[in-house]
Amino acid sequence: MTKIRSLRTAALIAVAAGVLAAGLPVLSAEAAVGDGTPADSNISFVGRWNKTNASAYVPYWAGAYLRVGFTGRTVKLRQRNTIQLWASIDGRAFTSFTGSGTINLTPTALAAGNHTLIVSYRQVAGSYTGDAVFQGLILESGAGTFAPPARPKLVEFVGDSITAGAASSQLAVTDYGFKVGERLGYDHTQIAIGGMCLAETTDGCWAQETRYWMSSGGQAGTDPWDFSRYTADGVVINLGTNDKSHGVSAAAFQATYTTFLTRIRARFPNAKLFAMRTFIGRYATETEAAVRARNAAGDANVFYVDTTGWLPSGGLSDSVHPNDAGHQAITDRLAPVLSARLTTTPDPTTPPPTTAPTTPAPTAPAGACAVTYRKTGDWGTGAQFDVTLGNTSTVPVNGWTLTWSLPGSQRITQSWNSTVTQSGAAATAVNASWNAVIPAAGSVSFGFVTDSPLGGATGFALNGSPCAAAT
Repeated sequence: MTKIRSLRTAALIAVAAGVLAAGLPVLSAEAAVGDGTPADSNISFVGRWNKTNASAYVPYWAGAYLRVGFTGRTVKLRQRNTIQLWASIDGRAFTSFTGSGTINLTPTALAAGNHTLIVSYRQVAGSYTGDAVFQGLILESGAGTFAPPARPKLVEFVGDSITAGAASSQLAVTDYGFKVGERLGYDHTQIAIGGMCLAETTDGCWAQETRYWMSSGGQAGTDPWDFSRYTADGVVINLGTNDKSHGVSAAAFQATYTTFLTRIRARFPNAKLFAMRTFIGRYATETEAAVRARNAAGDANVFYVDTTGWLPSGGLSDSVHPNDAGHQAITDRLAPVLSARLTTTPDPTTPPPTTAPTTPAPTAPAGACAVTYRKTGDWGTGAQFDVTLGNTSTVPVNGWTLTWSLPGSQRITQSWNSTVTQSGAAATAVNASWNAVIPAAGSVSFGFVTDSPLGGATGFALNGSPCAAAT
């Protein structure tokens, strides 16, 4: 991978300086809760953000994002200068937007009621010099924000351009780290910049052993990150692809990796740490040895993740970078690993404030749903399934329960994005609080792991009404 040097530092320092410029209006620290300004406490800023200016927050690294609930039918972003970003409303696929000033995220108005929003800005790096500065939400008259349901865990994904999503269609949001976090219903962030090494090198490769501890990795100054701002439950590390071409010896790599794991443990005493084999196998032996060294030192919560065979034929866009199919394949294999180790907890149940308007719960007419039931992973003794539940009616569904029959004696062992229970062959999935609404012509997704690879589930029904088709 080519190191990204030109324009990166200058661009990010310019952004940081602009955020602090006196020309921007500075909001009171007592900004009203629910008003959509950056200081609105209902907005959750996930990852490493610069919040020194209360009227303009700046995301650092890749994959930082904001989550918020809002009422009404429309939502817009207030931006300073031109930026590319991706937004997802009510769990739908991320859509790309590019612009400045006011960016309308709802060119087609939504159904009235409560909605959720995720926004992730394109990482300012390399030759890309967009203005990643969040200046607030614009909602329709009488609407406001509410706190999104808290997610049960937070996972950091530490790496290089692969973990930043380079060569995938939507960069960070189509990267395996972002996709795994969303699949599991966890908060997540990607501490990654293109071209990074693990170890410092004589030719100046940007190294995580020194830059991980900085707020921006050195792109906008070298101020240290305040680790008290969030606590990671898991840290997934994918490093070593670049070190080889910068002359890092096997012994030096192993020693640096062991020290890196030790230092991260000091920051997150209770986190599970996952050291991944690089997808092309560089330093695999040394990575595993670093994990064993930490295990031998008494740290049982450090794990080696062997990625051999994870990438399918055609899963790379070049010799090292996964394409969308590659990132999806990695997601399908990594999500169950993290879920099992991090002990999946029930979906969050924090309700919106009582002041937020609610919509009646219409009953979907018979046949007004479509289910896509897809096996996305198979390891012989078990499998992973993803389910997409589509609402084909003309009204939103507020609160959903999907029932179906499993084949044979198959048992569900883990699930995400819904609460799944089972009695004999009968399975039931109930919405989480944050994905309860299925918009008209919209859909929601959830998944689970089973103790056998059998396919052939049957009898899908939404809120008691049989679905017209299941595939």
